[in-house]
Amino acid sequence: MGSEYGTTSLEDVLGGFPKRLPENCVEYLLFIIDDKLEPRSLLSGLGNVRKAAMQLCDTIAKGYIWQRDSFQLCLERDQDLVYLHGTTDYGDSVEDEWLIVYLLRELSRVFPTLWVRIFDGDGEFLLVEAANVLPRWLSPEIDDNRAWIHNGSLRILPLAASSGAKRALSLIEAVHYIKSSPDTIVHSTFVETEAFYRLEKYPAQITNSIHHAQVTIPRKLAYILHQRPATIAPAVEAFYLRDPVASKPLASLSGNLHFPPKDLVTVSVKFTKVLFAQLKSQRFSSPPAWSTIFEDAGKQTPDVDYAGKRLARLEMGMKVTSGFEMLATNADKKDNRLAREFAMLLEDLEEDGAQVLPTDEDIQVWEGVHRDDDESWLDINFEDFENELQGNRGPRKGTGNGFGDSSAQADLQKIVSRFEAFLNDERAGIEGVEMEDMDEDDDISDEDKENSDDEDKEVSFDEEQFSRMMREMMGLPSVQATGTQHTPKHQIYTAAGDTAETDEDGDEDEDEDIRRLAAQMEAELNEHDALTIDPKDAKPEKTKAIETGGVPSSKGKEKSLLEHDDGENSEEEVDVDYNLAKNLLESFKSQAGMAGPAGNILGMMGLQLPRDEDDEGNS
Repeated sequence: MGSEYGTTSLEDVLGGFPKRLPENCVEYLLFIIDDKLEPRSLLSGLGNVRKAAMQLCDTIAKGYIWQRDSFQLCLERDQDLVYLHGTTDYGDSVEDEWLIVYLLRELSRVFPTLWVRIFDGDGEFLLVEAANVLPRWLSPEIDDNRAWIHNGSLRILPLAASSGAKRALSLIEAVHYIKSSPDTIVHSTFVETEAFYRLEKYPAQITNSIHHAQVTIPRKLAYILHQRPATIAPAVEAFYLRDPVASKPLASLSGNLHFPPKDLVTVSVKFTKVLFAQLKSQRFSSPPAWSTIFEDAGKQTPDVDYAGKRLARLEMGMKVTSGFEMLATNADKKDNRLAREFAMLLEDLEEDGAQVLPTDEDIQVWEGVHRDDDESWLDINFEDFENELQGNRGPRKGTGNGFGDSSAQADLQKIVSRFEAFLNDERAGIEGVEMEDMDEDDDISDEDKENSDDEDKEVSFDEEQFSRMMREMMGLPSVQATGTQHTPKHQIYTAAGDTAETDEDGDEDEDEDIRRLAAQMEAELNEHDALTIDPKDAKPEKTKAIETGGVPSSKGKEKSLLEHDDGENSEEEVDVDYNLAKNLLESFKSQAGMAGPAGNILGMMGLQLPRDEDDEGNS
């Protein structure tokens, strides 16, 4: 009807733009591709896959707490395609995303005709993980719909899927190519190993990502968490993302709170490490209703250690209770399934009254009620971190376990090794980083390339002119030629492409020039004691000139050239590139203790310069 009146809808206007996933979301598509399968059997086959997927999730991820959304699948029809589709918002927990990858990879091993595509807001993130070993032709501009999981392995659709053209594939093109040419699909073990590198720690990572901590909370809330442990996720998010409007109910002293700080009990609460870190890291002033509780808690016991633990549990309990209090204001209107379940459970509990709440004896028989996991994984020792970056993985003194856990160390070692390989890439030339053919300009014609080659051939190098320029740059007088002018020894890339010939007389003259130039440079350095090992032996005025970076006068230069003594003590000389050392130290000093190129380069070489304490004391 809109087109009938010459109007255009918003959907028509935006139809040409590619669909983008929201941030921190992962999307996955599951196809059954089998030429022998009849169309009427496809729906039942997809139903079996969905049922098996949910059972696998319940088995592998039993008791797992999802940050926001859980793994889910539904039937989808789009452009003559029928498949299973799911989208999960994983929030700040990247582990949720990789757990889904692990589930789908295991599911593809169960169904030989199953093909899975998974991507997030960054695109084909599996290919991003394997960027270091991808084939040259596969760039981010053309990788859409090319990465698939099949039979537990990663498959890549070649350029032939797009008729040899370097462009992105549509979903229909990718599915049709898998149906028509399954034997030509690329399977690289190198790419697969890199792409699935994070999956090596599964399924053990599912259990390792959980953290139990004892907190002091109202009995009413302890009952809800015992019934629905997963509701801790939306409550922590409500607390973590709070604003003044959401925090308004906590400032009330009228007693309208759902969870007033009364009848407090200490129980063990189940978190993921991400949720616990979010809660632990937040600075939060106690609401008015909790102020007297904290005052009394610090006076009840003279034991300092016990009082500290008690206050820590009370503080965490206050944060958990505040999160649930903020969640309760509009939980029934949220899209989160767990939030709605919490709202219904809270409503039933308030209708039934206190008689349904557990007694102290009931709480004592709860499984793991006294469990309190170690929090050392939160601590980062920056010395260990620096050692890991430098590749020093020797045993650390003391009883600590080092920086992070084994998986964190493996990830860090992998980053460092890739960076070192990048720096040591012998294929890189004077143009810098080689981007291969990812961003090549296809508009350069053959004629332009020929003209560029001709220009290169006309470039020539004159050693005599270069030597004269270097003398002028260093402030040295030009060397007067003795005798006839000789031909340079090397002449590279002349217009005719021939190398100039040299004779023995030319070689001798050139050697004499080099010796004369070296003697002049040595005299200049000795004039300023730059080659003196012990700075105490240097003359005060010369040392001051070096330290201040001052340039000596012209008289000093002439005097140093005329009064050069060949018999000077050679033991006081050292082969040091003074300018390089001076510039490197100045570059390091200009970093002011922060990261910079000089510090990074020295760190990669295993060198660590001390801080400039003298300047700090004088300033």
